[in-house]
Amino acid sequence: MSQNLHVVVGSGPIGSAVVRQLVSEGQRVRVVTRSGSGLQHDRVEKVTADAADAGRMSSLAEGAAVLYNCVNPDYTRWATDWPPVAASLLAAAESSGAVLSTCSNLYAYGPVSRPMTEDLPLAATGTKGKVRARMWLDALASHDAGRARVTEARGSDYIGPEAESHLGPRIMPKLMAGKKVAVLGSPDKQHTWTYTEDMAAALIAIGSDERAWGRAWHVPSALTCTQREGLTRIAELAGAPAVRVGTVSPMMIRALGVLVPIMRELPEVAYQVEETFVLDSTAAQQELGLRPTAADLVLQAHADYYAAQARSAS
Repeated sequence: MSQNLHVVVGSGPIGSAVVRQLVSEGQRVRVVTRSGSGLQHDRVEKVTADAADAGRMSSLAEGAAVLYNCVNPDYTRWATDWPPVAASLLAAAESSGAVLSTCSNLYAYGPVSRPMTEDLPLAATGTKGKVRARMWLDALASHDAGRARVTEARGSDYIGPEAESHLGPRIMPKLMAGKKVAVLGSPDKQHTWTYTEDMAAALIAIGSDERAWGRAWHVPSALTCTQREGLTRIAELAGAPAVRVGTVSPMMIRALGVLVPIMRELPEVAYQVEETFVLDSTAAQQELGLRPTAADLVLQAHADYYAAQARSAS
């Protein structure tokens, strides 16, 4: 890959992984955040800006090969915060000619009863799923009209260092301490987990591959297991005591929702952890040659991160 300018908007776990991988490939990167944060490196330029400012983003995307949407609005504010950001970044892609590579998820499909493939209708009934569906449909309309080049990577719940997920910071410190953990939904339904590094790799790959443009792709994800199986294996790999897994009752979720805003958001997406939730990434693997990180390597990275945190805390 020849050296190009890549503009990464957002520096959470995914944005940061995209930057690291691009830098390792010798690329020049411009990181755009509200705080001016990002990787310290001589090929990384850090810029403070509001992603919802279309004029500013268009200027920052000028001359870039790819514009990566790795923004992560507060979970309780998707309906208000996502539309202006999505419109701004799409406008920036249209004006600059940069390919828009968007980090997305599976919410737009709504509840489904089979492994999810990219040809499923965007049939979400909840607000969050409708927001994500609208973002993609607007981007695709621009692509089809010849105004922009767009693509989207859709992953399942994240796993990996610093990932916010059902197997993340709410659960892991207790697991490392040998305490009983309580998962949301069923501990025994099959669920796909997407490694943060695999999401980053997919975003980079589809952004630079003309075959990927104008389509959404599922991120190759090797880890499909129940929450109980995942936590049990993480405990083994971390050398932690055998984990005891319980559940958070719907009544408790409702009670917590009175005081904790994010808990009020969970009923809308409860199906994702109450029923089987499996991602099929055959298309990306067969058509683009993308491959996922092996499941045990993903779990080891997750375990190592929280084991190191536990050691620091003690």
